[in-house]
Amino acid sequence: MTKRKLAASHANAEQKELLAELTALAAQHPEDIQLTGRPHTGPDGSCTVPLRIRTGDMPHAPGGLHLAEHEDFLLVLAPTLLLPPRIQTTHLRFAGTPHVLQGNRLCLYLDPAREWDPTAGLAPVLDRLWQWLTDAAAANFDPNTALYHPVGGVLHHTPGNPTIVVRERLLHGRAGIGWLTARTDDRLDLTTSQPTTGNPRRTPILPLNHPLPLGAGTTLTELLAAIDHNPAPAPPAPNAPSHTLLTALAASARRNPAHTAQHFLLAVPHPATPTAPAFLLAGRLEPELSDALRRLDPRTLSPRRDALPTALRDAALTWLPLSDERPEVTTRRDTERPVHSFLGARVHIWGCGGIGAWAAELIARAGASHLTLSDPGRITGGLLVRQNYTEDDIGTTKAATLAQRLRSIRDDLTIDIAAPPPDPSLLQAADHADLIIDTTVSITVGRFLDVLAQRPNRKAVLAQLATDTLSASLGILTLVAPDTRATATAIDQTSGHHVLNTPHLEPYHCLWTHPAPGDELRPTRGCSVPTFHGSAADLMATTATLVNLLGTQMRHPISGTHLCAQPHTGTRPAHHFIAHTDPPPPTPH
Repeated sequence: MTKRKLAASHANAEQKELLAELTALAAQHPEDIQLTGRPHTGPDGSCTVPLRIRTGDMPHAPGGLHLAEHEDFLLVLAPTLLLPPRIQTTHLRFAGTPHVLQGNRLCLYLDPAREWDPTAGLAPVLDRLWQWLTDAAAANFDPNTALYHPVGGVLHHTPGNPTIVVRERLLHGRAGIGWLTARTDDRLDLTTSQPTTGNPRRTPILPLNHPLPLGAGTTLTELLAAIDHNPAPAPPAPNAPSHTLLTALAASARRNPAHTAQHFLLAVPHPATPTAPAFLLAGRLEPELSDALRRLDPRTLSPRRDALPTALRDAALTWLPLSDERPEVTTRRDTERPVHSFLGARVHIWGCGGIGAWAAELIARAGASHLTLSDPGRITGGLLVRQNYTEDDIGTTKAATLAQRLRSIRDDLTIDIAAPPPDPSLLQAADHADLIIDTTVSITVGRFLDVLAQRPNRKAVLAQLATDTLSASLGILTLVAPDTRATATAIDQTSGHHVLNTPHLEPYHCLWTHPAPGDELRPTRGCSVPTFHGSAADLMATTATLVNLLGTQMRHPISGTHLCAQPHTGTRPAHHFIAHTDPPPPTPH
């Protein structure tokens, strides 16, 4: 067999080139690779080649995959080199092994986009196969990281269906009822308590006591057999999972409106760690099938195929994608980043313009629990060049519009709109907030912040964020820690004196000097308020840098001034911190 030259009459040029390479590899390694049949081209253009690999000398460890002296595989060449070849078994003995998909496909590429090189040929594929078999026999796979392993290693998604969002903890190991509410055409939200609005649909949640290494099937009959772990035609027991699911589906269908689809969730345990959070599958029966369920007599309900109405026996299942955001399975992507310091924080942001609006969005996305916004200004069209507002926002107030935008980003975020400083109602802010940010560049607001800095037992970190008027690519962060007696104004003056007298900090002198002619723009005739240069890219990047610097300070704040510059300015140093030291208290006489 090893000397046979493979040829498939319907193979394309790319596949024929790979077949020629495979023939050469088998000839070079006759003890390790045997070609056991001729290629076959399927209707989808894939070319399948049977081959045999010598595996008897691969070391075996307890818990590892048991391999025979030789193992047979099918090498499937895609119609295009843009897709990697697949390796399949001719049996289901490997089902349940980590990185085995649907019982017979070996997962050689966790990320084909980064791992598969279309120009490399078949040798790397066979190398990966050998490595996969070696690792499987030696029990080197970590079952806890095997992709989608509890449900056969593949996603159960039917194209064109909305995504179900799950954010609540589910009852561990117990059947229950959930409620699905349509938020948009593309999103359904699952809750375990019935919402009072939104036409929620009753949805059974069934925990299984075993994984589904071959997947959950494509029809109701296949699903019922799979969850019973019973591929044989034996009748299911009265308390079998299939009977429980069918009973729950029928009961929910009778309580939901007629001619509506019936959804369900399966909680599938992890094969290696049964105590780990279950993997969720979401399925749906279309309205006509749900109506058939509603007509079933609950007294004679049976999941046996011959007991089901004809319409349900081979009823096609629709699988919905899930956005599984349960706390037990979710780790925030920004956990290791500076902005993680804002998680759960109560933050005031005074000024919702070029820096304030971007800072508010970044801090909201970082998980702050409560934002208080203050800015009476209105949005005009010219601001859209550099602030995160839209055409539909023109004419509205900045604080109210920004609050609406942030609520669309985070459902669980509490947002208040406060009167602008120096409103007396804000005097208590320093006692209750974790952070107060002033982005107004207003002398009046700055003096009010100084008043808060002097409050005894102040809890809040105080910060002022600003940029230069010429380019919006230089940033300054003045920070007043809770244990500092100095005010933001005093810290700023001290830092300014230092910067203006330090030659290598000359690029930052503009932050303490009056703008030169042309540094500010007056967009209309007359005595209009000056506006500033800079793009949205400048403001967004500068604000993000300042917010990151502020995040690094939140856990152990140090009073002082951060200076920063964007890379395209060529400014050096790109970051500089000037620490502030309180003078010692006066010695009592």
